[in-house]
Amino acid sequence: MMTELPVQTGAASSSSLRWAGLLLLLLLLAFGFAAPVLFRGDPAQQHLASVLQYPGKQFLLGTDHLGRDMLQRLAAAVRISVLIALLTTATAALFGVGAGMLAAMRGGWLERAFSLLADTILALPGLLLVLLLVAITPGAYWNLYMGISLVLWVEFYRMSRAIVEPLACSSGVQASRLLGFGNWYVIRRHFWPELRASILTLSAFAAATSVLSVAALGFVHVGVRPPTPELGQMMTELLPYYQEAPYIFLQPILLLILLVLGLNLLAGGKAHE
Repeated sequence: MMTELPVQTGAASSSSLRWAGLLLLLLLLAFGFAAPVLFRGDPAQQHLASVLQYPGKQFLLGTDHLGRDMLQRLAAAVRISVLIALLTTATAALFGVGAGMLAAMRGGWLERAFSLLADTILALPGLLLVLLLVAITPGAYWNLYMGISLVLWVEFYRMSRAIVEPLACSSGVQASRLLGFGNWYVIRRHFWPELRASILTLSAFAAATSVLSVAALGFVHVGVRPPTPELGQMMTELLPYYQEAPYIFLQPILLLILLVLGLNLLAGGKAHE
């Protein structure tokens, strides 16, 4: 009994972290998607008579330096960050896991080609690769999406290849092959149960990386372009007014911290199980 207590405590702790992260993410998603429905408004509309206004009845979270409603802008920024994070993570996971399984199952020149591509991408700093793509067509969403996906798929590839490679030579897989079962059965029956937990954990970390990447690019004015609200871009716009209106300047920072914290708690809870 004495030796089981730390394991049970650790499992309970990781489960609590996961649920706390999930609850935090659900609250942020509810804010992002319910705010425009409950409180009608345009995030780009300017009210020049109400610049840097304190939170009140008309503007629940105040206004920015152009009199735009911070509630609407923050909600729109959450939606954009979550949408880009979902798209980039899903794309990176599908391509990375698929490439990793193919490399582990086939080996040979295919594995060498995927590994060379992954090593080439790892040789460049992640944000630099995204910046190169964004510089080609500034203001477009597809290059931002493609750049972040290219950075994220490598970890999915390396993880899936490392897990599938020994499984592909296992007796269970060989028995399934001899019985005439195809690749889809082998993937579903033998590979996916071993990959599932790692993919979910890595997906949460990848989504957090995507959110931070979008914010970092917006902070240096090469990501999402104005007047579209984005957390990093909002920080840059409000930075000159941090002494006059710190309550406005801190809002996008706090929202970014909570969004990344929720994803990391979700990933950390899964990683400890």
